[in-house]
Amino acid sequence: MMLDTRNTALLSIFTALCIGIQLTPRPPNVEFTSFICFVVGAVYGCVIGGLLGAFTMFVNGFLSPWGFAGIILPFQMVGMALFGVAGGVFGKLIDKDVSGMRLSVEAAVLGAFLTLIYDLITNFGFAMLYGLAFILILIFGMTFSIIHICCNTLLLGVGFVPLFRIIKNFQGERSHE
Repeated sequence: MMLDTRNTALLSIFTALCIGIQLTPRPPNVEFTSFICFVVGAVYGCVIGGLLGAFTMFVNGFLSPWGFAGIILPFQMVGMALFGVAGGVFGKLIDKDVSGMRLSVEAAVLGAFLTLIYDLITNFGFAMLYGLAFILILIFGMTFSIIHICCNTLLLGVGFVPLFRIIKNFQGERSHE
């Protein structure tokens, strides 16, 4: 996909926003990166969305205020790339005639599912890092996963349609009115 200057600038802003948000101290598992990667994937496609997710987590893995990610870094990269790729698939499947409410519900459900998958992937990486039983990590991480799933479900459910429309309007396309 060849990007014009306007789209390159917008994508650069989203990249800086994702990295800036990831590097800002915040409560654990309250994040906007997965939301942004999903929307970017829906607008720009699987490859760009996936690369944004992987790149953001790569930078975060080295510069995070929580410290170096270590062996969990590839798991974080794969998990966040999944959001961008899924957004790309979702964007291709969006019907121009579907209501904003239906898109919001679909995005929320996808947000919950993808966050669960992300947490399973990263918890597996954490279990490997410390040589602990995966089920034990899942049990101890349950509260964090619930916070993460609720946060991303809400963000995607409330924010996907407006941000998707804003970007499409910025690009000069009218969509999902």
